[in-house]
Amino acid sequence: MTPAGERSRPLGRRIIIIGPSCSGKTTLASELAHRMEAPFVELDALFWKPGWTSPPDDEFRGKLIEAHAGDSWVSAGNYLRHTRTVTWPLADTIIWLDFSLALTTRRVLARSWRRWRSRELLWGTNSERFWDQLKVWSPDSSLIAYNVQRHRRNRALFVQAGDEARAAGKHFLRLRSPREVEELLRDPGPE
Repeated sequence: MTPAGERSRPLGRRIIIIGPSCSGKTTLASELAHRMEAPFVELDALFWKPGWTSPPDDEFRGKLIEAHAGDSWVSAGNYLRHTRTVTWPLADTIIWLDFSLALTTRRVLARSWRRWRSRELLWGTNSERFWDQLKVWSPDSSLIAYNVQRHRRNRALFVQAGDEARAAGKHFLRLRSPREVEELLRDPGPE
């Protein structure tokens, strides 16, 4: 559980949501942005180019700087190699959705199936490849394999990042269940 003292603190006007694939980063960030009447920044939309190709580092960094230039925004996504030096220093609050592998695996399958069946375009250029999610031996193809392979490492990294964020005076929340997310949305703390 997140300590009550952490929850009672205001979230601020610049919020970052991090966590594993399919933890609900985009859903929470878009809801908070809507409530705050602030821009919603989806890092996947800034990052992915057609054909699921990655941009050069300097191009992505420029997009991060531009998208987070305002005094109010809610950002969803990890990309810690880039964001810890670009967006984290600007943030008031970082929220870590620390959900179980069982939950995120079910969500990967459900979301991927839905997107694949509907032929939903992702970030205007790419489409979901459902069957790739079942390649549990290939973290480059499967979000399930990616989550499993990186789960322990990312948790350690997020714990360390949280300690550093708190030391820098940032509000850092670690939410461990969808119920805790619902509680946050019911009572996001004083403005």
